[in-house]
Amino acid sequence: MRVGSFSPPWIQFADQKQEFNKRPTKIGRRSLSRSISQSSTDSYSSAASYTDSSDDETSPRDKQQKNSKGSSDFCVKNIKQAEFGRREIEIAEQEMPALMALRKRAQGEKPLAGAKIVGCTHITAQTAVLMETLGALGAQCRWAACNIYSTLNEVAAALAESGFPVFAWKGESEDDFWWCIDRCVNVEGWQPNMILDDGGDLTHWIYKKYPNMFKKIKGIVEESVTGVHRLYQLSKAGKLCVPAMNVNDSVTKQKFDNLYCCRESILDGLKRTTDMMFGGKQVVVCGYGEVGKGCCAALKAMGSIVYVTEIDPICALQACMDGFRLVKLNEVIRQVDIVITCTGNKNVVTREHQFLFWPFRAGCIASLRTPELTWERVRSQVDHVIWPDGKRIVLLAELNGLSG
Repeated sequence: MRVGSFSPPWIQFADQKQEFNKRPTKIGRRSLSRSISQSSTDSYSSAASYTDSSDDETSPRDKQQKNSKGSSDFCVKNIKQAEFGRREIEIAEQEMPALMALRKRAQGEKPLAGAKIVGCTHITAQTAVLMETLGALGAQCRWAACNIYSTLNEVAAALAESGFPVFAWKGESEDDFWWCIDRCVNVEGWQPNMILDDGGDLTHWIYKKYPNMFKKIKGIVEESVTGVHRLYQLSKAGKLCVPAMNVNDSVTKQKFDNLYCCRESILDGLKRTTDMMFGGKQVVVCGYGEVGKGCCAALKAMGSIVYVTEIDPICALQACMDGFRLVKLNEVIRQVDIVITCTGNKNVVTREHQFLFWPFRAGCIASLRTPELTWERVRSQVDHVIWPDGKRIVLLAELNGLSG
């Protein structure tokens, strides 16, 4: 799974239950219900109910939907959510003045006229601003989601309503994921000449399934560590016949997205899914690159006791100089409450840690899909994983396995 423009951490917590002695009266419950309902209706943030609360379980692939212009060249959860998504995009525009200034200055010149861009990124209000800027500058775009969990359905609907061929919805299956990518690429009479990718799945799909199309691509833009690694693998094998740009290593991506955005999103994500307090919690962060630095700074500011594991000597020295204790994972896994991996890699925490160091209070586990373990879905992206003896962990942000 990917969150932001990077592969998101796998995070788990010890099972914590709270009991309340006082229960609201019947009138109090009704008032609370009305209050929650009203606040949901008034909210246009990424936490809005429009993304998660739909009772319609029909797959978007089985629906016949059209936007107000009569186009059906899209596949989203519910096109009727477009109004709410448009409000989210308008809020995001206020936080992205550079793109808005570029759009205002250059849209009359159409400098991207002739560009046919096929994209695969997170579908959020912020990426919607990027997509609409590309369109305003003259590019033709077709888009899919790089992550099966992160799509904001209302934003995807708003893009579809405005005429963008978008194929994405939250909670896609793996088959849906590849189907959406193929619908972006395999279009009669449309040959993409640029790829904007996050994770490398789109690039590899075109490379493997449509080699003649891949040879006609004029350029690839890749914005994640994982995707860049995959491009280097193609290059070393002599199979990368297309110019590629490593956006991930640019200063703005490293500092603003990886560092500063993660510094805020780590707390937001954990609060949304667990509603836990951070003060006094023991946390181990695996990796002290830009993402790890942002996570550590945020958790330390909230009063958490933060440990760091790191194999790079310079990054390890930076962690030490920033006041964090350097440890090996097997030294602390039994005592910490939270484990966060920020390496852009897999198998950072493995089943060996479970068997050698159980019972740990929380863990980041790479292979939990085994017969002896029971999974219970709590809500979207939150699962209980239960051992035969009844002990459990809480798994957040399960990796979808599509970009590893």
